[in-house]
Amino acid sequence: MIPIAATDPLHAHAVTPGTVPHRHPGGMLGQPHTTSGTGILVSMNDKHTKDISLSLGSGGARGLAHIGVIRWLEENEGYNIKAIAGSSMGALIGGIYAAGKLDIYEEWVTALSKRDVFMLLDFAYSWSGLFSGDRIMNKLRDMLGEVDIEDLSIEFTAVATDLGNRREVWLNTGSLYDAIRASIAIPTVFTPVHLDGRVLVDGGVVNPVPVAPTLSTITDINIAVSLSGREEEGLFGDGAEIQASDAPKTAVQKAIADFIEGIQSRLGVKEKEPSVGMFDVLSDSIEIMENSIARFRLAAYNPEHLIEIPVNACGVFDFHRAKEMIELGYERAERVLGKI
Repeated sequence: MIPIAATDPLHAHAVTPGTVPHRHPGGMLGQPHTTSGTGILVSMNDKHTKDISLSLGSGGARGLAHIGVIRWLEENEGYNIKAIAGSSMGALIGGIYAAGKLDIYEEWVTALSKRDVFMLLDFAYSWSGLFSGDRIMNKLRDMLGEVDIEDLSIEFTAVATDLGNRREVWLNTGSLYDAIRASIAIPTVFTPVHLDGRVLVDGGVVNPVPVAPTLSTITDINIAVSLSGREEEGLFGDGAEIQASDAPKTAVQKAIADFIEGIQSRLGVKEKEPSVGMFDVLSDSIEIMENSIARFRLAAYNPEHLIEIPVNACGVFDFHRAKEMIELGYERAERVLGKI
């Protein structure tokens, strides 16, 4: 069971009465703090150290750029990540970092090929989602172990969407694994998560860049990473960015196409190849919706520093391009934060 803090969209920084607010482990600001990714001790009373609240956005495989942003913060002295809020992929990367397992995850994800991504997919044969996500989440459970959010050395909030109440919820206590699983449940792609009588799906549906959950934490700098930046040409110098709808199918797209073709074959149905596939319509529609909501949210809760990853940097399920995304995140962090 995991306590769920519901929020009012108009007062998203206010946690529902009865929930337990975060307490930073150690209690006193003067005590040393261990950064989760490296284990390096950073003195929090050092006048040169800036406490950071980090908001990590949703956007599928583009979220691997969050790793690059975190690496930049680690490598540049004077930054201490005190609080993280994440939606979808932002919750996954942020939660893994807060648990001190980012090195393990990065090593694993950068070794994935298209075939590896395909093999991680497990059809749910359910009306509520194409994939159960069990294979992916079992890998995550192996990395994380059993850990509760309140035991992390960094304040952490995963944002999910409550379908029944049609509002966002903040998962900031209880199982880290359950919180991440709920936050990454892309509608119709992964099956929803049932917690405490609620049906939860991807946090990006209502809050793609969750700045509000970090506002209750006193920090020196607020940094947000949006994966919905304007399209750019020549990002990688080789045209690797998404240019058109005729780009090669990702592992997920191919799996879905093969699955549908198999059903049609059994039913004796043969359909002319559509110009735009069902999966493209679904994923593009979700992206357009989330991009619009992200702009609204960022206008309402304007972060001090905004790092934007171009929306055409890679496809939502292009996890085989992890190295490129991590490098892009690092470069964009340098571009924005190097001026501070």
